[in-house]
Amino acid sequence: MSLEVGNVAPDFQSIDQNGNPIKLSDFKGKKVVLYFYPKDNTPGCTSQACDLRDNYEALQKAGYVVLGVSSDSAKSHQKFIEKQNLPFSLIADEDKSVHEAYGTWVEKSMYGRKYMGTARTTFIIDEQGKITEIIDKVKTKEHTNQILK
Repeated sequence: MSLEVGNVAPDFQSIDQNGNPIKLSDFKGKKVVLYFYPKDNTPGCTSQACDLRDNYEALQKAGYVVLGVSSDSAKSHQKFIEKQNLPFSLIADEDKSVHEAYGTWVEKSMYGRKYMGTARTTFIIDEQGKITEIIDKVKTKEHTNQILK
């Protein structure tokens, strides 16, 4: 099932970088930037996270909560947050259940080799839990501009 603008965003339960339970429904009544990225501490993912960090105040002023999701462990997320001084939570989706719910765990291809990986995608979710935008052509260095346009 692929999600579309207007769909209710699937609720999920996972853990954040500190091992604390986290659910989308915890943020009901708030706008959420839920961004899926392939891997902590890789060039594109670091650029994207740092762009969101550097513009975090503007995102907060616009009423957004920012949540990143990858299949990395909570411990990996902790190191990434510390190294890059990220002010938002990262969700550890090691079992890929959140990726599956959002359709972001997909077959990819590099140099003719097929493998499963994360489709870099951002879902903008309104206060009622509805998807208002899906950004699937993420510009890692200017992602905030894509969100706040």
